[in-house]
Amino acid sequence: MSRLFISAAHKSSGKTTVSIGLCAALTATGKTVQAFKKGPDYIDPQWLARATHRNCINLDFYTMEQDEILAALGHLSIIEGNKGLYDGLDLDGSNSNAALAKLTKTPVVLVLDARGMTRGIAPLILGYQSFDKDITIRGVILNQLGGSRHEEKLRNVIEHYTDVEVVGAIHKDKRFDIDERHLGLVPSQEDPYSDKKIERLKQVITEQVNLESLLNIADSAPELNFPATAQMPKMTGDEKHVTIGVVRNPAFCFYYPDDLAALEQAGAQLVTIDTLNDSKLPPIDGLFIGGGFPETHLEQLEANNTMRDEIRQAIENNLPVYAECGGLMYLARSIQWGNSKHTMVGTIQADIIMEKTPQGRGYVQLRETSNGLWPARPEHNIAAHEFHYSRFENLDKNARFAFEVLRGTGIDGKNDGYVYKNLLACYTHQRNTSKNTWTQRFVDFIRQQIN
Repeated sequence: MSRLFISAAHKSSGKTTVSIGLCAALTATGKTVQAFKKGPDYIDPQWLARATHRNCINLDFYTMEQDEILAALGHLSIIEGNKGLYDGLDLDGSNSNAALAKLTKTPVVLVLDARGMTRGIAPLILGYQSFDKDITIRGVILNQLGGSRHEEKLRNVIEHYTDVEVVGAIHKDKRFDIDERHLGLVPSQEDPYSDKKIERLKQVITEQVNLESLLNIADSAPELNFPATAQMPKMTGDEKHVTIGVVRNPAFCFYYPDDLAALEQAGAQLVTIDTLNDSKLPPIDGLFIGGGFPETHLEQLEANNTMRDEIRQAIENNLPVYAECGGLMYLARSIQWGNSKHTMVGTIQADIIMEKTPQGRGYVQLRETSNGLWPARPEHNIAAHEFHYSRFENLDKNARFAFEVLRGTGIDGKNDGYVYKNLLACYTHQRNTSKNTWTQRFVDFIRQQIN
């Protein structure tokens, strides 16, 4: 199985745009490319998926077992790291990009932002090679080059002092720009020019990166012994299928593809609901409102009175609803961003205030309480993540919570998972894994309500 690990010396080196262009360029040659993203990111995987025409899968030490990570690999695997190669949570690097490259036995290609660098690039590469001898750094892609003379100098230095191949040299180019905002890149489905931008990235990579050398590096990856993974619970003949509405539009687009697949495997038929444009809820047994950017679509969300009324009334009528982050914000009384305040669904008795800095960011640990929708398992902590610029204000003092926050921020620093009737709404983004089968538990809960 061929595979490459695209990493960098530090974040903001151009690693994501290089990965997107590389995935598009290799896909255009007829290769079946499977993209992966390290960590809990939602946005970069959307771009990578658009470039490969296949869902991008997140690989995350914090939420997944090592066997689950290995079992996910397939086809020509392009793994994009996060931050720098050796960056991670722990002092020993057990959560780092390097650790993932080591676990998957994947050769590394470093994307190096070479602005202002000449001879100093050699000790940088040599240091990264010597820091962990178990990591195989096979190539570098030089990025943000000042011109052909700059490229020639760097190539000569690297060839003289190291044994690492320069597989690409990308000059400063506005075609490599993708707009960003407070949570990172603008999601590909929100960018009307996303396909054109990916096409431009593909052209730049094709022109300035040696794809043949990269494929040779990918082919050098050693064989992996794939583990026998635990099978997801299968439906029996007595279990009913349930219909779950999934809110998907530019305001709510943070979903793990494998979580949606797990809902289907648990017996759910998924139907898409657009809270920006649809006026009615279709016949559904449950509702899933994921994260996203409701703050950038406040006027349109507020203007759709009929949908807000439909959802509020459905929750009052005990429809099972699970909401995360942006979905939680939408279900509150209002969202205020700057001087603009807009009315939302109003089920959650609180107001949402958008701030200029993150109010909760990073990995979290949750412990289930007895207030949740399904039987609690307090002995099994939930490993997940959060990333939100919003906070609660005027929260109902009698609010009930499904989770105690052991690490992270949640709703109030101590609790997460607002519970009202059959609604569970939290800032935390859960990931369905062998340690946290939340999709199966949600589907089982819906079945109980309709029996």
